[in-house]
Amino acid sequence: MRKIIEQAVVTMDGQVSTPQNWLPTRWAGEFGQWSRDLLFSVDALLYGRVSYENHAQVWPALEEEFGDYAVRMNTVPKHVASRTLTDVEWNAALLGDDAVSAVRDLKKQPGGDILKVGTGGSFSRTLLEHRLVDEYLFWLFPVIAGSGERLYDGIPTTDFDLVDVKRLDNGILGLTYVPAAD
Repeated sequence: MRKIIEQAVVTMDGQVSTPQNWLPTRWAGEFGQWSRDLLFSVDALLYGRVSYENHAQVWPALEEEFGDYAVRMNTVPKHVASRTLTDVEWNAALLGDDAVSAVRDLKKQPGGDILKVGTGGSFSRTLLEHRLVDEYLFWLFPVIAGSGERLYDGIPTTDFDLVDVKRLDNGILGLTYVPAAD
């Protein structure tokens, strides 16, 4: 069965909504390499509507600046959860009216792992509530944002087991968790 990995960039105060304000200064070095390795290790990307729309607007124009990373972002198949979109482009397909069932079906299909892109929105909460994410990779940035959307606001207490820690050269911690057994 395919595994869903949710990757998130998050500040020390739990903010996820404005990474453009703090992520670019630390993209280089090991973080850039780990992000690249993860993107090239998966067969598909999974998006909620907001993250999909944000990425679809910018990544097609970044191939010259980001090379094969941007080419991979633009060409890897994408699956999008949305209650409002009726059509998608950028090598994407809509999950349909029942995103939970569609994700369960995706996990059963042959292929490699699926990377969930964008964190904190309603789709991330839905995946968490239905225990559809197999692994969470939180990149903890040594930054306090001060305001913005917090990671998983409104979710009841949920337990996880820490399975890996990576300490990167620029102060970022990579924390890998799996849902705790019931």
